[in-house]
Amino acid sequence: MRQIVFDTETTGLRVEDGNRIIEIGCVELVNRSLTGKTLHFYLNPDRDSEEGALAVHGLTSEFLSDKPRFADVADEFLAFIQGAELIAHNASFDVKFFNAELDQIGRGELSQYCEAITDSLLHARAMFPGKRNSLDALCDRFGISNAHRTLHGALLDSELLAEVWLAMTRGQDALLIDTDDAGSGSGLGAVALGAFDASVLTVVGADADELAAHAAYLKDLDKAGGKAVWRAYEPLAPEGESA
Repeated sequence: MRQIVFDTETTGLRVEDGNRIIEIGCVELVNRSLTGKTLHFYLNPDRDSEEGALAVHGLTSEFLSDKPRFADVADEFLAFIQGAELIAHNASFDVKFFNAELDQIGRGELSQYCEAITDSLLHARAMFPGKRNSLDALCDRFGISNAHRTLHGALLDSELLAEVWLAMTRGQDALLIDTDDAGSGSGLGAVALGAFDASVLTVVGADADELAAHAAYLKDLDKAGGKAVWRAYEPLAPEGESA
């Protein structure tokens, strides 16, 4: 199982206002283990960042002026994510920006190049309803040090999110969520968020000896006082047979 935890920084919050991706960070997981393989780009957006966004990431137009454009790195990025499950915090935001960038170069949508797109924020909200579920809050909750995070950075945030994701999903290999964030019309469309096929699970039934031991245990419980609660969940015996 190959997963890519990713993050972006952008010139502003709204892709509809012509904002662009200026940084991409990706971290690879294989079979729920960090491989040490990463992908990282700074990008020239050919525009200035909005004041609020600049305060978050600190990537000035001067710094980005000699960096490649998205079209220059698209092939390398798409090859890196090919066939993997993508994981991002508030994935709908990143996906909208990637779809806009890919559309500009005639390369379709992000979902065409990956197995699935999973939103770790939706997962965190399901686990911790009513609590703060920002990346910083989750780092605190799981004891993951983010002391070196003074500004947002796509690669650093991806590395932190990878650790958070492994902690959040310890013992779980699939995310049972199939709607995007609050029905926001984010552009995820038909992308399955952690699509899960129950048919792959192996069902192991009890053998005759185990069933007999279970029946004997329930009988002892009944004798101890009252009817065992488990009796309420027993299937009805076929007509003509005793339970």
